[in-house]
Amino acid sequence: MTDSPSGVDRDPDPRPLREDPPAESLRTRLWRHGFNLLPAYRGTGARVDHIGADWRYVRIRVPFNWRTRNAVGAIFGGSLYGAIDPVYMTMLRRTLGDGFTVWDKSAAIEFLEPGRDTLYAEFSLADDEIEALRAELDPGESTDRRYLVSLVDDGGTVHAACEKTLYVRRDE
Repeated sequence: MTDSPSGVDRDPDPRPLREDPPAESLRTRLWRHGFNLLPAYRGTGARVDHIGADWRYVRIRVPFNWRTRNAVGAIFGGSLYGAIDPVYMTMLRRTLGDGFTVWDKSAAIEFLEPGRDTLYAEFSLADDEIEALRAELDPGESTDRRYLVSLVDDGGTVHAACEKTLYVRRDE
C-alpha cells in the first residue's frame, strides 16, 4: 500500500490471529469487561476479546451483524475505525504509566475489501518500543509514534488497514 491516498504507507499485516496470546490477569479481564461496557465503544458494535496482563497485547473483534452492517451489506467503515481508535492510546497510557501524556494525533484508514464476516485486529507493543520511549524522552520532551493495525478475517484476509499516529510526552 505504498503511496496510497489515505496515507497508509506500509503493507498491512496479513498474519492470522495468534493462537497463544499472552495470558490475561484478573485486572486486565476486568478492564476488558469495563471497556466493552463503555457506551462510546459499545456503540461501534466491536468487542475487546483479550488484554494481555502487561497491556502489551490486545485483540478485538468486529462481528458482522445487524448493528455493524451498512446499506450495501458490509461492515460499516465507522464501526471498523471506531473499534480500533482507542486501543493503542490506551495501551501506551497503561504501559508507560502516569509520568507520560499520550494522545491520538492522526489516523488514516484504507478499506481494502468489504467485510462480510467477523473481523479481528491484534495490537502489540514490543518491549523495546516501551523502553525506547522511556529512554529517549526527557521531562517535557515529546515524540510522535506510528502504528499500523490490520482488520482481518479468520483466514487472514486483510479487509482494512489503519495507521495511527500518537503523540507521547514525558511529563515534567
